[in-house]
Amino acid sequence: MTTSTTPSNKLPADFLWGFATASFQIEGSPNADGRGKSIWDDFSKAPGKTLDGRDGDVATDSYNRWQEDLDLLVQYGVKSYRFSLAWSRIIPLGGRNDPVNEAGIKWYSDFIDALLERGITPFVTLYHWDLPQALHERYLGWLGKDEIVQDYAHYARVCFERFGDRVKHWLTMNEPWCISILGYGRGVFAPGRSSDRMRSTEGDSSTEPWIAGHSVILSHAHAVKLYREEFKQKQGGQIGITLNGDWAMPYDDSPQNIEAAQHALDVAIGWFADPIYLGHYPAYMKEMLGNRLPEFTPEELAVVKGSSDFYGMNTYTTNLCKAGGDDEFQGCVEYTFTRPDGTQLGTQAHCSWLQDYAPGFRDLLNYLYKRYRKPIYVTENGFAVKDENTMAIEEALHDEDRVHYYAGVTDSLLAAVKEDGVDVRGYFGWSLLDNFEWADGYVTRFGVTYVDYDTQKRYPKDSGKFLSKWFKEHVPQPAAETKPSSPLQENGVIVNGVNSKTQRTKANGPKTAAPKQSRKAPFARFTAYISAFLGL
Repeated sequence: MTTSTTPSNKLPADFLWGFATASFQIEGSPNADGRGKSIWDDFSKAPGKTLDGRDGDVATDSYNRWQEDLDLLVQYGVKSYRFSLAWSRIIPLGGRNDPVNEAGIKWYSDFIDALLERGITPFVTLYHWDLPQALHERYLGWLGKDEIVQDYAHYARVCFERFGDRVKHWLTMNEPWCISILGYGRGVFAPGRSSDRMRSTEGDSSTEPWIAGHSVILSHAHAVKLYREEFKQKQGGQIGITLNGDWAMPYDDSPQNIEAAQHALDVAIGWFADPIYLGHYPAYMKEMLGNRLPEFTPEELAVVKGSSDFYGMNTYTTNLCKAGGDDEFQGCVEYTFTRPDGTQLGTQAHCSWLQDYAPGFRDLLNYLYKRYRKPIYVTENGFAVKDENTMAIEEALHDEDRVHYYAGVTDSLLAAVKEDGVDVRGYFGWSLLDNFEWADGYVTRFGVTYVDYDTQKRYPKDSGKFLSKWFKEHVPQPAAETKPSSPLQENGVIVNGVNSKTQRTKANGPKTAAPKQSRKAPFARFTAYISAFLGL
């Protein structure tokens, strides 16, 4: 991708933008069509594991309401949609010798077809935290390196074989730091292992997170090796990993706090990015952990180094960093949002760990590009408005704080590309829908679309309209995409169905009724339509 031929206020014409979701957070229907349990099914039902005591059995009912989700994507005018596959829908017991679930494969295959019919590029995550429960019971999941690497690679193979003719953008893992630290260190995410015996009866927070992270890296790398050796030439896709990590800014200009900010980046990002892109763990992590940090064999490192075609970037905020902390999971660095003069870095979100600070987004893009020299896809980025869950729907739809957040981020994105020369190839806002927000349950809302959980009706928020308008203005569009649109909504609520002729039964997922060639032309016209409710 090049940027030099585009106007100063435009991103490249092939820039992908859209919204992101995750299977467990939106699908619901945990027992439908042969799906097996994931580690989040029972965990989310256990007392005290979610803030509101609610689980993911329904979520946004997207397994059944897939048509409404597609309508939303069309109405927002997205170019791409990032979603994840549920491992236990595809291989219910998870293992390389376990049966494959054809019903689950068909559901995802039909959904991918439906996206493509609308001109929307599927951007597919293989693993977004929902490990099959059976693999946890067999060998403790990510703690069982020799087994999980093989089982994950087999799962990836099934996905490449079944979907790779149409999916050209793959993410192996979502946020390994969260998998490792929150699942095996702090114990706040499934499987909930921790040294804190008030939280868990099992686990060792001093060793298990680093073991789990090592297994995740190797599993990712072997899936990429498989794709490159057996699928890439024929299918023509690209594959990489997406890492979470927020910008770390020194609390002040003292040498110790400048060093602390780098230590924070080493543990939040470098833990995974350095082996994958540079071929080694950060020196600071070796210093901090000693022999608790697993080592790669030369054979393993040969598979790991260079095992991502791009940098998948999940980021939400900026932290001010001070030396002197004792939390290894933060690099033994103290995080704060309070400046030396007592002011706050930015607007406070509903969750305590998030404030709005757009300059940090640009700084992080520059840091990652200069350090790892890979094109970047921003695979998650978003904001949870404070107390949005207690607002009347009419008030929640006018989500000014979220609009302000996205306005700052998009300005920073454009500046990083056009002024700094950072190679950014895509952006996905988190999230398309309010959804099951893991340990927060349903009290924290990140969606650009409001979901009334009592009725499951979807209501576009101002933030969704803002992003739709902004990307329409800043990504050049072919002439065919400027056709006038027709309304697909009533009273601000998404109407189920693209039109009366494309209604499908929802019980068994998307159904294909005719050969792709006969369906594609009329459906492709819908990709141009940005519904009248957006006012574009």
